[in-house]
Formats: sequence, structure tokens, C-alpha cells
Amino acid sequence: MSMAVITSKGRITIPRAIRESLALKPADRIVVIAEVDHAILYPLRGTILDVAASVKNRSGKKPSNFRAIRRKVRFQVAKHAVRRGR
Repeated sequence: MSMAVITSKGRITIPRAIRESLALKPADRIVVIAEVDHAILYPLRGTILDVAASVKNRSGKKPSNFRAIRRKVRFQVAKHAVRRGR
């Protein structure tokens, strides 16, 4: 088991053995999921679409469809580009 200390700014250093076992490098991103009495850290690999289902929906609302949102954004960007003559 490894331990880490939280600094006054709320930062922690992930111990070297854990960084090496997860192949974490400087500037890599991790996802932190808060549970009732502990937190889970996952290395973020790929895109937001890869982690979309990993977050629990406690609000009771229907989750966002990231693929549909992405399609809509691409359409709007293309529409804007056509208007500007690009």
C-alpha cells in the first residue's frame, strides 16, 4: 500500500510505484470519482466518449448523448464556415 499527503493547495503526489504500474507520465490526466468514504482514480486514455458511461448519474435526469452533441456541434461549425465562405 502506498500513501500520499494532501498539500495546503489540495494537491497530491501519486507515488512512483503507482505511476509506473499505470504508465502515468507528466501531463497525463486522471479521472477522480468520489465514493461515500473513498475516491477512485482512473487514468484518462482516449476521448471523453470513452469515459462517458463511467460517471454515475445521481440526478435522475437522462444522461447526455455525447455523440449527438458532437454531431450537432460539427454541423453548426460547418454551417458557420459556409456562411463565412471557408
